[in-house]
Amino acid sequence: MSDNDIINQVLKGNTDAFSQLIKRYQAMVFTLSLRLMKQREEAEELAQDVFVQAFRKLYQFKQEAKFSSWLYSITYRLGLNKIKKNQRNLDTDDLDLHHHDMSTSENVEKVLSLNERNIHIKECIGQLGEEEAYLVTLFYYEELSIKEIASITQLTETNIKTKLFRARKKLYYLLEKENIYESRG
Repeated sequence: MSDNDIINQVLKGNTDAFSQLIKRYQAMVFTLSLRLMKQREEAEELAQDVFVQAFRKLYQFKQEAKFSSWLYSITYRLGLNKIKKNQRNLDTDDLDLHHHDMSTSENVEKVLSLNERNIHIKECIGQLGEEEAYLVTLFYYEELSIKEIASITQLTETNIKTKLFRARKKLYYLLEKENIYESRG
C-alpha cells in the first residue's frame, strides 16, 4: 500500500492503519531526531512526539507532497523547539550501520574498517552544530535534494547550499584531524 492509501484509511476512521506508517518511517525519524538531539533518550522522545503530531495533523497533509518530507519537516521544527528549550551540549550516539556480507575473513576486515570509519564520521558529524548535522544527514544519509531540504527547513536553497558548504568544510577539517583519510595498510 502507498503512503497515501494508508493516510486515506486513517482519515476515514481506521486509526490502526497509522501504525503502518510508523513502522515504515520510525528508523528515519529516529535517525534525524538523533542528529538533532544527540542523546538517545531525547531522540526517542522527539521521535514519539513527531508521530503524535503527525497523527493529530494528518488531515493537514497535502497528498501531492511526499509523506516522508512532511515528517522531516515536523521532526525539524519540533527538534529545534526542543533544542531551544534545552540549550545544552549533548553527546552523539551511533546510527544503525548497514548490513554487509560477512562470509569471508576479507569481508569481515573490510566491514570492520568501514564500521570504524563510519563511527569516526558520525562522531565528527556530532561535533557540528545541530542545524549543520541535520542538514548533512538530510543531504548525505537521506539523499534529499537541496529543494526538498529547503521545503522542510523553510530556508532558501542558497542558504542551504551555503550552510552545507560550511558544514562540509568543518567536517573535512574534523575528519582530517581524526586521520580518517590516511591510508590503511
